[in-house]
Order: sequence, then structure tokens, then C-alpha cells
Amino acid sequence: MLGILMLDTVFPRPLGDIGNPQTFPFATRLRKIERASPEKVIFERANGLIDQFITAAQQLQAEGCRAIVTSCGFLALQHHQIAAALHIPFASSSLCWLPTLYNAFGGPAHVGILTASASSLSDEHLAALGGSAATPRAGMPPASEFARVIIGNQVEGDMEQIHAEMISAALGLVERHPEVRALLLECTNMSPCAAEIAKRTGRPVFDLVGLAKQMMTAG
Repeated sequence: MLGILMLDTVFPRPLGDIGNPQTFPFATRLRKIERASPEKVIFERANGLIDQFITAAQQLQAEGCRAIVTSCGFLALQHHQIAAALHIPFASSSLCWLPTLYNAFGGPAHVGILTASASSLSDEHLAALGGSAATPRAGMPPASEFARVIIGNQVEGDMEQIHAEMISAALGLVERHPEVRALLLECTNMSPCAAEIAKRTGRPVFDLVGLAKQMMTAG
């Protein structure tokens, strides 16, 4: 069973999203962290919430989860504190992929990150998990439907438009940085669009959903 530390959200979670149990071929157990809104985690660095995340992770571990992930890549800053409190595998963010992707694709310049907020995804977030400031990044526009629904945490939204915005951002990233050979989705809510992004950009796409599956099949 995979444990998932969920932000306190109400927005839609289509198939492929880490918060949709049908995304995985194995059982999942979701644990919501009260007051951990997208805005609180992305823009306020989850200030004051670390103890809640640790307690919830330990509960999931005690309930028999074999591995634990979160539902937001910006929790990279809290990774080591949470991981140190567990004895099962833990991945706070898809950014955990970065050292492996650098080795696989020839260095930081060849791995592009698509993020919910480029202004908030700092060099510190990357460095927390072995990433480099030289990694190209592209974020979703502040005026986008993605920002309104996902970051703004709205019950309803135009998911087709959101997917189109994600594809557009990915295409813009590889156009500005043609040296990019692989894409990493920081935001777990981008995963439903991963296959289409890979098809449209011609680059392999990595995300936290894939990492979670790998963690669960190990051993």
C-alpha cells in the first residue's frame, strides 16, 4: 500500500493525478494535512506545518504503507526532516529524480522542469534534493486557468484548458531550451497530461507518479 500525504484541496483530480486512487495499480491510503493549501505550501514554504506532515507520515507507516509520497513537489524543502522520521522509502517531490536524470541525460542543462510556479521554485528547492541551479525551468502563467483552479484551490475548472496550458508551457520550455532532452513535472497535478506532453515535445517525461510506482515495485 502506498501512503500519500495530501494537501488540503478541493480541486478536481482526474485519472493520472496522484490524488486519484485509480491512478495506481495497487492500494493507496491518502492522509490530508489540514491547512496545507497549495498557496501555503507553494508561496509560504509550508511554514508551521512540518510537525503535521511528520505525524501523518508516521501514521501511514504504522498502518502498513510500504512507501510514502506527497502531493506537491514544493515539499522538497521538508524532505529530509520527514524522511528522517521514517524507516520506509519516502519521496517528497519529483525533484528526487534530478540526480538520476542528470546522469542519464548529460547534466542539468539537459533536464527541463515544468512547475506550477517558476517564481516560487527556487534554487534552494532544487538543491535540497541534489538539483542544480543550471536546470531550465518553466512555470504556469499567474493568469492561467491552472493557477486559478489548482493553486487557487477551486472546486470546478476547465480541465481541457488546464491541460492545453500545460502543453503550451512545455512546448515553450523546449523551444527556449532546445538542449533539453528530458522533462520533469514538479507538480503532481500535471501527471494526467504527461503522455501528451511527451508526445508533443518529443521528450521523455518523468514525474512523482512514476517514482511512486518504482518505489512500490522495489524489493
